[in-house]
Amino acid sequence: MRVFSSNRRGIRLRLVLLGAPGSGKGTQAERLSQATGLVHIASGDLFRQAEREGTELGKIAKSYMEKGLLVPDEVTIRMILRHIDGIKQGFMLDGFPRTIEQAQALDKALGNKGIEKVIYIRVSEKELLRRLSGRWICRQCQAPYHLVSSPPKVAGKCDACGGELYQRADDTLETARKRLETYFAQTAPLIDYYRQDGKLVEIDGERAIEEVNRKLVALLS
Repeated sequence: MRVFSSNRRGIRLRLVLLGAPGSGKGTQAERLSQATGLVHIASGDLFRQAEREGTELGKIAKSYMEKGLLVPDEVTIRMILRHIDGIKQGFMLDGFPRTIEQAQALDKALGNKGIEKVIYIRVSEKELLRRLSGRWICRQCQAPYHLVSSPPKVAGKCDACGGELYQRADDTLETARKRLETYFAQTAPLIDYYRQDGKLVEIDGERAIEEVNRKLVALLS
């Protein structure tokens, strides 16, 4: 198997990475970016960056988020397009699109330079609930832990910085179940949309992190 080095910049693939909360999508996105040189674009990070910088789009997005409303698709797409403008190597979108409407709007905006491949990290609902309900986060560096699969060396403290660990309200079992119901209701049609378009590839996300990463890198090599 051919593995890309961390400084390789030859891949020009335009990729969407899909996965439910708890699927390990964020971890795999970072590893895949390091291995292939693909630019990792997380929509949530773009919103936070634009808000910190006080850009026009950031202010618009903030006005919606403060009211508890979804940021309009056109605002999100403008933000993504502005970010990827000038990127010579490939990129992967993480967190967008979430619905068929968003995917269609993105295809229209990108035109002939549309999305080429969509990877769906598939994990069963039972396993997702196990992962989500045991997850704890460091308040200082945001490092993730899991009481079963990756517990901290000292209970309640981050291994990396010593910060306090806490469980987010959306990581309780009840909230996790609701999050997954919403995700699958939104994303199931999107998965079918990309499958019918011949762009979807599914990866078993219940394997070990390293094994999933090897399969993803091999897929792109």
